[in-house]
Amino acid sequence: MGSVKLPEGAWVVVCDGRKALILENVGDADYPDLRTRDVDKQDHPATSELGVDRPGRVHQRVGSHRSAMQETDWHDQAEEAFLVDLVHRLDSALLSKAVKHLVMVAPPRALGALRKSYSDHIRSALIAEIDKDLTTMPVDQIEKHLVGG
Repeated sequence: MGSVKLPEGAWVVVCDGRKALILENVGDADYPDLRTRDVDKQDHPATSELGVDRPGRVHQRVGSHRSAMQETDWHDQAEEAFLVDLVHRLDSALLSKAVKHLVMVAPPRALGALRKSYSDHIRSALIAEIDKDLTTMPVDQIEKHLVGG
């Protein structure tokens, strides 16, 4: 991964559908120093633990054809709701001028869900999007990944 220039005060948001780690660069662009600003973690039970039943059936009006209906994946819905809430909080922080620049780091699937909810403020504040899952790494290792050290 190449290096990302992080201006002083930039936030690095490392997240997936369950955990969000917001880091702030208290250093400068040449010597970044990431510090934890906020951590949000949600435990979502597996879909199988959320009361899954057999899929429903649809009977066709003409003929004797039947089709199974897709089950609702409650786990995926909870993860997507978590990410949408994160985007709303980031948007509020941008509007209140608590932050000016963002770097989003998330696995590809989570990054796709985030992009659907981005406001114009977030799009204009984005410095970079990185499609990696770094949520289990310590902050110093995340910093090394970002600055290429």
